Amino acid sequence: MVRVGVLGASGYAGGELLRLLLAHGKAELAFASSRRYAGEYLFRVHPNLRGVTEMQFVGNDISKVSGGADLIFTALPHGQSMKFLPDLIKTGVKVVDLSADFRLKDPADYETWYGLKHPAPDWLDKFVYAVPELNKDEIKAASLSASPGCMAIASILALAPLFKQKEVKIDKDHVVVDAKIASSGAGGKPSLATHFSERYGVVRPYKPVGHRHSGEIEQVMSGLCGSKVTVSMSAHAINMVRGILSTCHVFYEGDVQNSGVWKMYRSLYGGQPFVRMVKDKQGPFRLPDPKVVVGSNFCDVGFEIDARGHRIVALGAIDNLLKGAAGNAVQVMNLMMGFDEREGIAAAPLHPV
Repeated sequence: MVRVGVLGASGYAGGELLRLLLAHGKAELAFASSRRYAGEYLFRVHPNLRGVTEMQFVGNDISKVSGGADLIFTALPHGQSMKFLPDLIKTGVKVVDLSADFRLKDPADYETWYGLKHPAPDWLDKFVYAVPELNKDEIKAASLSASPGCMAIASILALAPLFKQKEVKIDKDHVVVDAKIASSGAGGKPSLATHFSERYGVVRPYKPVGHRHSGEIEQVMSGLCGSKVTVSMSAHAINMVRGILSTCHVFYEGDVQNSGVWKMYRSLYGGQPFVRMVKDKQGPFRLPDPKVVVGSNFCDVGFEIDARGHRIVALGAIDNLLKGAAGNAVQVMNLMMGFDEREGIAAAPLHPV
């Protein structure tokens, strides 16, 4: 049994972490912190936890909470973890960080994508960027992990087989990602843009260029193929509560067959418990759709080939709060602690939702 804590447990990702950890067969929740809700019952903020736990939030005083856990999840706003995690790490506790603060390896990328100078650049190489389907062994040996961004991991899992292979020549300078994300991706703090009257019924392009998750996708794809990849990403807010669909456009030279691309995906994801290949000829869900992964840690991936345009359309669908945040983080914890990676997150998706 491992004792775990959650820093920043009052947001949507934090709440999902609490729900998963409270039911986890090999984890005991040591604490859940919130600066705003210290002293309040967890179920007052996360009403789905009523009757599940009587635990109360504690404050964010690291000196008081870190000694009670073997591993800590940090689900704080971007820019906060980088300020205090170096001191927390010195206590010897293992960390799975859900923020963006330690995802990028090059400090200059934080100035490019986040407009800030990283205050702890020496720690960036010490964190493993944790996509279990791509670097499982590295995660197992890690004590510090950074869980990917939600749109990043949906896109990475859709694209990775195409960039890992060497048989087909891919245009690495023109990779286009069109990501559509549900309202919970905006977090639990309301604004005019997320107010029901303004948010309901939209397909709103809110970041047509320069989305910060582009840097994560570029970092992983460049690592897989061994040369620089440029990703052009557009993000849209859509009328769902949970879910992401990443539609990725990759251009190629020569001739590409359906069987060959299928083999690329199968060779990379065969035996991976949370990636499902979806390319069906029957029924309404013939390609990945976030509706049928909600409530699960699955990522559904699929593709179509546009021979006329020399284009492969790769698709990835996830629940943004699970495979895009808390579910992947628990999967990473399982690997770091030597548990079965499916422990506590193996439930099937909900349907209908």
